[in-house]
Amino acid sequence: MYRSRVAGTGSYLPPGVLTNADLEKMVETNDQWIVERTGIKRRHMASSDQACSDLSLIAAENALKDAGLTAQDLDAIIVCTVSGDQVMPSTACVLQHKLGARNIMAFDLSAACSGFVYGLSVADQFIRTGVYKHVLVVGAEVLHRFVNYQDRETCILFGDGAGAWILSRTSTEDKNVIMSSHLHADGGLGDLFVLPAGGSKIPFSAEVLENKGQYVRMKGREIFKNAVRTMSHCCQEALDANEMTADQVDWLIPHQANNRIIEAIAEYYEFPKEKVVVSVHETGNTSAASIPLAFQMAKDDGRVKRGQVILLTAFGAGLTSGSLLMRY
Repeated sequence: MYRSRVAGTGSYLPPGVLTNADLEKMVETNDQWIVERTGIKRRHMASSDQACSDLSLIAAENALKDAGLTAQDLDAIIVCTVSGDQVMPSTACVLQHKLGARNIMAFDLSAACSGFVYGLSVADQFIRTGVYKHVLVVGAEVLHRFVNYQDRETCILFGDGAGAWILSRTSTEDKNVIMSSHLHADGGLGDLFVLPAGGSKIPFSAEVLENKGQYVRMKGREIFKNAVRTMSHCCQEALDANEMTADQVDWLIPHQANNRIIEAIAEYYEFPKEKVVVSVHETGNTSAASIPLAFQMAKDDGRVKRGQVILLTAFGAGLTSGSLLMRY
């Protein structure tokens, strides 16, 4: 058995920005209402000619550069997204071609906002068992194209972006490794957050467009309660599995959905606010991209450093959830 280390990281936020002031002109809302309930001040928006694979490409290239590798070194590509370029082929296959990678395994993983933690866990298993040496894991979303900007409950939340990590094989003696990951799903609560149309159950039609079935729908209060409960459980699971306590964690990096959710989780564990990475004010909810984007911001400004213990946790449609504990 081998272990996995984070060899390189990268991210990309498209330059287009949608502020709360912009939203005030589009729907009945205001900056104070949005900030008090979500903490979000602005979101980045992909341009009309940018697809999910385009954002993924820039983040992946940055991660490869950080790792000192080229696309030819990759053994597998996992793109975690719910807003891929198209139903088929996968965005991972499109990204493989754009990167100029070899004829390697490439697939999309759909676990919504938990996608990046799911993807890291899958990549970790391939590396631990000796199948692959270098795996690219990307979390990328162009969510604004699935948002109804007449629905103030959802349109204030979502933004676009991409983050990428390279997981590489290392020895069992290496201390800076992924320690464990813990994944869950509760399909019985799947109706709390849905994108109704576009699949085999409800294919696109004139009726779908008339009923706005192509846009995300969510039950906010129920999502909030389940997010806090489930992510707290996943964090405790990771700590217990590694016989650690919360005070031994240098950084908690949760999915950036809502500042009130993040604060509730931190309060549960009595994490000092200064040990919780928050980027939701700048990015909004970027689903599978949110954790790597938040990580990269903290790494770039010097907060996150090699050798630190970092706890990731996420919650998303499905309902999916998960955590991952690592020493970076």
